[in-house]
Amino acid sequence: MPILDGSMAHYTGPKNRLSRREGVDLFGRGNKLRRATQTPGQHGPKGSKRHLSGFGVQLREKQKTKRLYGIMEKQFRKYFEKAAKTRGATGEKLLQILETRLDNTVYRLGFVPTRAMARQIVGHGHILVNGEKLNIPSYQVQEGDVVSLHESIQINPVIKARLDTAEIATPDWLERKGTVGKVLSLPARHHIDSQIDEQLIVEYYSR
Repeated sequence: MPILDGSMAHYTGPKNRLSRREGVDLFGRGNKLRRATQTPGQHGPKGSKRHLSGFGVQLREKQKTKRLYGIMEKQFRKYFEKAAKTRGATGEKLLQILETRLDNTVYRLGFVPTRAMARQIVGHGHILVNGEKLNIPSYQVQEGDVVSLHESIQINPVIKARLDTAEIATPDWLERKGTVGKVLSLPARHHIDSQIDEQLIVEYYSR
């Protein structure tokens, strides 16, 4: 099946350009960031030295995180508001919400190489949660949920190659055996390896 660009909603430009802007591989393809210290555009070298204000730094971190998880502003703000109402550190709760989206969980289980493809196969009904088809990428998985690949997608060459690769590790909050994964617990901060400074996002929305 073709891989659609579901990770950035309406963005159709060069993905490496966005990754270079944020200084991190946003799309999980393992691409090297060309001119990693240089911002995109013909004035990149000059622009990369420009000093950002505190607000600018906070904004960039928020934008980077949105792009990393493939979420639009309205939904991202709703996630923050939900995290702020939840007991515990707001930033950590926000990351927990992002990590437990079904599309991200499918990606973290190693079934697919990118969140974009995870979002696509969920949307096309190729993922089962507790034995039932679920086509909502934003669904929040819970402890004990069983997430598996429908047999219709297991013949996909990209996914078949992933299933045949023993080196793909899953985070400690997940467990995978073949085409079946399980949510062992909700992820704590130390389980999340994303290069995110969540406190900057809290400061951005709290100003």
